[in-house]
Amino acid sequence: MTSQLFFASAPKHMGSLLAEELIRLGMRDATETRGGARFSGSIEDGYRACLWSRIANRILLPLGQFPASSPDDLYTAAADIAWEEHLTPEHRFAIQFDGDLPGITNPHFAVLRVKDALADRFTRRCGQRPSVDADDPDLRIHVYAHQDNVSISLDLSGESLHLRGYRDSGSAAPLKENLAAALLLRAGWAEIAAQGGALLDPMCGSGTLIIEGALIAADIAPGLLREQFGFHGWLQHDETLWQRLLAEAHIRRAAGLQRLGALRGYDQNPNAIRTSLHHLERAGLAGLAHFERRELADCFPGREEDEGLVMVNPPYGERLGSEDELPELYARLGAVLKERFIGWRAAVFTGSPDLGKHMGLRAIKRHTLYNGPIECKLLHFQVEPRYFVSHQPRPLPAQERSAGAEMLANRITKNLKTLRKWQRESQIECLRIYDADLPEYALAVDVYAGDGERWVQVQEYAAPATVDPKKARHRLREALGLMPEVLDIPSERVFFKVRQPQKGTNQYERLAETRRFHEVAEGGHRFLVNFEDYLDTGLFLDHRDVRGLIGRLAAGKRFLNLFGYTGTATVYAARGGASASTTVDLSNTYLDWAQNNLLLNDIDLDAHELVQADCLRWLDSHVGRRSYDLIFLDPPSFSTSKRMFGTLDIQRDHVTLIRSVLRLLEPNGVLIFSNNLRRFRIDVDALAELEVEDISAASLPRDFARNPRIHHCWTIRQRPQSTFLS
Repeated sequence: MTSQLFFASAPKHMGSLLAEELIRLGMRDATETRGGARFSGSIEDGYRACLWSRIANRILLPLGQFPASSPDDLYTAAADIAWEEHLTPEHRFAIQFDGDLPGITNPHFAVLRVKDALADRFTRRCGQRPSVDADDPDLRIHVYAHQDNVSISLDLSGESLHLRGYRDSGSAAPLKENLAAALLLRAGWAEIAAQGGALLDPMCGSGTLIIEGALIAADIAPGLLREQFGFHGWLQHDETLWQRLLAEAHIRRAAGLQRLGALRGYDQNPNAIRTSLHHLERAGLAGLAHFERRELADCFPGREEDEGLVMVNPPYGERLGSEDELPELYARLGAVLKERFIGWRAAVFTGSPDLGKHMGLRAIKRHTLYNGPIECKLLHFQVEPRYFVSHQPRPLPAQERSAGAEMLANRITKNLKTLRKWQRESQIECLRIYDADLPEYALAVDVYAGDGERWVQVQEYAAPATVDPKKARHRLREALGLMPEVLDIPSERVFFKVRQPQKGTNQYERLAETRRFHEVAEGGHRFLVNFEDYLDTGLFLDHRDVRGLIGRLAAGKRFLNLFGYTGTATVYAARGGASASTTVDLSNTYLDWAQNNLLLNDIDLDAHELVQADCLRWLDSHVGRRSYDLIFLDPPSFSTSKRMFGTLDIQRDHVTLIRSVLRLLEPNGVLIFSNNLRRFRIDVDALAELEVEDISAASLPRDFARNPRIHHCWTIRQRPQSTFLS
């Protein structure tokens, strides 16, 4: 067969990958060049590239290269091509022009000059000319001009090769198919799949990465679903040769499907999962990959013994998600990988590589690729402890500490001595022992204990901009270094977090995925706490006395706990003799935690209901059902959770919220209303028909006396003769 020169175009920074792919396809002289790769071979090689290239956009067959420095030169070059060997007057054609040529400022003018040359040649030789059809041509012609040279080619591809045929026409997606394939190949998926490895995408969107991964793993030609290529309208097309290549591809597909490994895609959006399953079916792979709606927090390997590649294209600012949420998302992704995917490889494609630093993993390699116009990085990770990066500050040894550290140690020792008698008499196990007593050390230090075990949580208040970050970091490291010594506790039981102002449910967002719980004691009750996965531990120590009040009021009462969190107030109510209770929270995670707290205290779940629901929606659905004698309402200060019925601003909405809750309260019942918005002001005038008693000071435990604004609390009762609820 006659050898010809071909050009394969590819997106920016994918030329070398394309050349490697063409060599694997048998085009041994393939080399990277501007905009893609060149290779020589027979028409069969050109067809094979169209059918099998996962990277290329187009396969072009050059008809000639000419010097050209003006539009007239372009016309002359195009007129010299024997177009009658490639199409007939009955054909429809389209022309695409790329590049730059002196005298041409509008690409449309270049297209017209080539069209005129082709039409004039046919008119002179055949007496008639082909027609132009930009939307559905029989043959596409590509013209490229660069540095006073013009290349005119037949486009053997037709539509861009990234259009495999399994996506719905016009459907948008973050990744084109050939970019997804490039990411997988750069990440080593072909080799991992050949060894029986698994592929998992925890944010699968429309399923492109998983489907392209299946095509690679099963040795399926990416062009096998396409019905039309550019060469089908070419006069020299060899249909017998093409059918032979298709038959070979079908045989390879059938064999490859027999060895396809585990492929799993998760996404929190049910619409994304539906789209993924639809695309999987259109790709002819129904049932061969698993798609499921899951939150990132619930992402696990399919089987315990699975190993392979986690491939993910998370939001990165240019895409979904607000900028302030993204560091948290990447930190959660890193935590999931480090907790559950030890031994796996991972690859993260992001337009904001700095976000990758929040993952707590050191990238072993990175590649630059473009997602449309956005320059992105593909970060490669080996999920092994030696590559884990800790963001925890390194405690300073005693010899490196300043005199200020000694002052801090003395203050903590003094606080412990002051609180010791009260702690012993009140049987307090978990308490706050320091709360920014010294301005230079803006920390809160809490001790948790149970069954003879003790743990310490250190929280650093976010420093104002006027504080030198280096000095603040040094003081923090001093504090962390002295905690084990002052408190006589192993260093691995000292946990650290940064306490920043939180909005709504952000305080409940995961920071890690250890799922390590510890049992602590409070007032004769037992609770599970977690020091690593969340900003808060699951037990708000400042509400200790509020829980005690609930326990004392609960005997024989029906209790409602709204925004119930981990159910600690419900435990007090149940142990205090409540006849029944209902705990409502939006999070299944926290309701599971609440259930475990109830079981830990030997509480019968039949009488104590746990309800997963948006509290605002739940209240609307229970209007007028006066069925509770005691209600605890401790809402977030502000929430815009996508799963909520509406937004909640506690300062703006508290009157409406309180009135809604009181519709469920028996006439002689008590509502305990609390929140931790420091500047909160209750609108007593708007609630004038109610008995509103401020018990904030009385409900503040002694160990929180340094900070009287840590929470606000009221008891609210209906006055006799009150009619506003009728």
